[in-house]
Amino acid sequence: MSTTPKFAHVVFQTSQAPQMRDWYCTVLDAHVVYEDDNLTFITFDEEHHRIALLNSPAPLERKTPATAAMHHVAYTFDHLDDLLSRYESLRDKGVSPAVCIAHGVTTSMYYQDPDGNFVEMQVDNFAEPDDATAYMNGPEYAADSVGPAFDPQAMLEARRDGAEVGELTNRTWSAKADLPNPMSVLVGAP
Repeated sequence: MSTTPKFAHVVFQTSQAPQMRDWYCTVLDAHVVYEDDNLTFITFDEEHHRIALLNSPAPLERKTPATAAMHHVAYTFDHLDDLLSRYESLRDKGVSPAVCIAHGVTTSMYYQDPDGNFVEMQVDNFAEPDDATAYMNGPEYAADSVGPAFDPQAMLEARRDGAEVGELTNRTWSAKADLPNPMSVLVGAP
């Protein structure tokens, strides 16, 4: 019998439940399990709900970079092609990432919901957790723990042109784009 808990769900307090519901259903390819004037439960897998929306009758301020709060929730895909496919599907529905970052340990696309919360869509770049930990304790990560931004459309096109996953998930490929510091988007820093 395991005593280790597993992640069940995250709850967002919002005063714009319909917009948040529609956004999460689109981004996560999810569906509503239950909804009333107070609560909305959303899932994308076998769990009865992964996202819950607690609807506030009073208007709430949108999250800003100066708000102390949970920063983001992350979702992992099995393969870079799956992540790029989700990017393309969302792009075609008018949903674009706020910033994409080659963290080294992951290749990540950060989307921002209607309330200003970030959702990270990622792929792990190491097959084993110990290898990821070793990378995080290495010199490249120590020199820049966030990593460079990358252009998701350029990555999609490069992959379609035959670029290997290992090439595209290497920080060197992303750094070539010379994009602004991703921290300026994530926390509002210069």
